[in-house]
Amino acid sequence: MLFNSIDFAIFLPIIFILYWFVTDKNLKLQNFLVVIASYIFYGWWDWRFLSLILFSTIVDYVIGRKLRMEENQTNRKILLWTSILVNLGFLVFFKYYNFFLDNFITAFTFFGTDIKANSLNIILPVGISFYTFQTLSYTIDVYKRKLEPTKDFIAFSAFVSFFPQLVAGPIERATHLLPQFYKRRTFDYSKAVDGMRQILWGLFKKIVIADNCAEFANQIFNNSADLSGSTLVVGALFFTFQIYGDFSGYSDIAIGTSRLFGFDLMRNFNFPYFSRDIAEFWRRWHISLSTWFRDYLYIPLGGSHGGTWMKIRNTFIIFIVSGFWHGANWTFIVWGALNAVYFLPIMLTKNNRKNLNTVAQGKLLPTLREFLQVLLTFSLVVFSWIFFRAENMGHALSYIGGIFSGENFFNIIPKTWGGRMQSDFAFSILSIVLFIIIEWIGRDKEYGIGFLNEIKFRILRWCLYVLIVLFIITFGGSSQDFIYFQF
Repeated sequence: MLFNSIDFAIFLPIIFILYWFVTDKNLKLQNFLVVIASYIFYGWWDWRFLSLILFSTIVDYVIGRKLRMEENQTNRKILLWTSILVNLGFLVFFKYYNFFLDNFITAFTFFGTDIKANSLNIILPVGISFYTFQTLSYTIDVYKRKLEPTKDFIAFSAFVSFFPQLVAGPIERATHLLPQFYKRRTFDYSKAVDGMRQILWGLFKKIVIADNCAEFANQIFNNSADLSGSTLVVGALFFTFQIYGDFSGYSDIAIGTSRLFGFDLMRNFNFPYFSRDIAEFWRRWHISLSTWFRDYLYIPLGGSHGGTWMKIRNTFIIFIVSGFWHGANWTFIVWGALNAVYFLPIMLTKNNRKNLNTVAQGKLLPTLREFLQVLLTFSLVVFSWIFFRAENMGHALSYIGGIFSGENFFNIIPKTWGGRMQSDFAFSILSIVLFIIIEWIGRDKEYGIGFLNEIKFRILRWCLYVLIVLFIITFGGSSQDFIYFQF
């Protein structure tokens, strides 16, 4: 079920009414409603994959209970690795089987051995990378005795399948979200209003920014061999704002929806394109995944302790694994490795914790130095997104080659584009500029239009809300799937 669909517009108020007016007197019944709603929400795509979520839920619930009773360290490790292998086993099979098979065949062919093997027509379950990591966080934290295993199977099922963030995050930690299912929730009007405001901004980012940018990003990337260098640069810029508007828009809707039901989810984006270095960018982009890899992979590997070689090794591991998490394609691995290359000089010079505050905090405009830092960081990020978006490595390299070819560089708009397409192109550019201005104004808030709550005149606030709604209805692009559904 899509957040930007009529189905969800009907589904959400029904669940909201049942949640607050029918089941609000009984916590377990309320949690059970969350489970039912979540399974309906997920099953809307393909009900067959509900069995994967249920199986993963049962496995980790049982292992969590056994970890509490088991004192023998060897047996505890066996239980932990059972959970890891079961969860990652599903993930590897559905997401990476064909990738490993194809590369295995290619490697043997290179050495003169012809191997016959058929790829499988595997459908990737939506959101499997997200809920797999979420359940793993529970088992690992129970194993480390950071979290008491739950006895409440309904609460645990609700934690694993919580529908606002089930499909594309944020990837919640059991230590943060699970205890919220133990406590009685009461309706908080101000929290609900704030949630609706964040949902509105998320829909604007998805429908107006991401979907409009997607039309031109797809057009340019799919026809990159025939376009000028400047058009290719613009295509990379369009994808840069498409993926941000799409993914952060989803997170805004998920967080806002959770607030309607009395839950607080972790922040997933913190205005990453206003970062002054690549380390700051990764503290602000997909925060739930970055911190997951930091806590469950980077730190256990030794983190930034030890010698220079260990620091370099751990940095490349964390970024390459992060890239591979996004998809079974060498482009994602190169994207991760490229970000590791960006990050290394900052880490090795111990400047990776330098920019911790908001850029130009308390000021209207940044200094020239801050502006150039943001511009440089943004340019590096845009370049890396080319690998992320490209179909394969050959496509990525030819796209980059086209940018630097110098042929017809200043012909930004192709002659084949008609008048309507050119006007839509101009509108998309203007909408991006407007979007940047709004995000800049609200950069010290939780989300872009969070500052609207500070406007004293209620009528003015509502006029702005109506204006945003009209903008979404009038200027929304053609409906596109959320990018991160494929991950």
